[in-house]
Amino acid sequence: MSAPVLAVRGLAAAIGHQPVVEHVDLEVPAGSVTAILGRNGAGKTSTMKAVLGLITRTGGEVELAGERIDGFATHRIVQRGVGYVPEDREVFATLTVAENLRLAERDASPRRELVAELFPDIIARSAQRAGTLSGGQQQMVSLARALLNENRILLIDEPTKGLAPKLVTEVADALARAAEVVPILLVEQNLQVAKRLAQSVVVIAGGRTVHAGPAAEFFADETRVERLLGVHGEASA
Repeated sequence: MSAPVLAVRGLAAAIGHQPVVEHVDLEVPAGSVTAILGRNGAGKTSTMKAVLGLITRTGGEVELAGERIDGFATHRIVQRGVGYVPEDREVFATLTVAENLRLAERDASPRRELVAELFPDIIARSAQRAGTLSGGQQQMVSLARALLNENRILLIDEPTKGLAPKLVTEVADALARAAEVVPILLVEQNLQVAKRLAQSVVVIAGGRTVHAGPAAEFFADETRVERLLGVHGEASA
């Protein structure tokens, strides 16, 4: 079996003096989607931010393609091929779609054709200010920015949060296509989206990994889903 693209062992992190990640273990194999699941406040977003160095790591190891990166600053981690799509999308509202995309280009040969194929509606709105787009369209811009570059992995935080059901489906479709190109570590509260996309799941509670394994096996065990997530296996979290 090949080494995982991303391996996290015993990760701990804090915001100020407040521990928010206690002990997280996870792996993201090549060519796959790994979903981080957990109740609200479990430490899912904090885990992603700790991997990226956006909050203070206080312990553990993070490896990208076999290289330790937990001592690196965020910009060096990004330069090594870790793309990030934050929960609040963070588009530049006063800039056009095209300007948002150009600002994200890091590589000498950005993958504009791939972005145009995956997000034709966004490309059609290139001259429109990003702040006037719908929430779903802004999410597409955020995903497109990450896919422009040759990343080794994408970290995507709650991409369907707050979206109408039709837009949830559209974003999930885009994520499924993106996963054909690059492995993804996905925080997702919508269990139907996670069930559709993920090959493996990691459940976090109290800043700790409490379960890790194949997604199909996890979602088939409704008792476990309800115990760990507080929801029925067929519901959305």
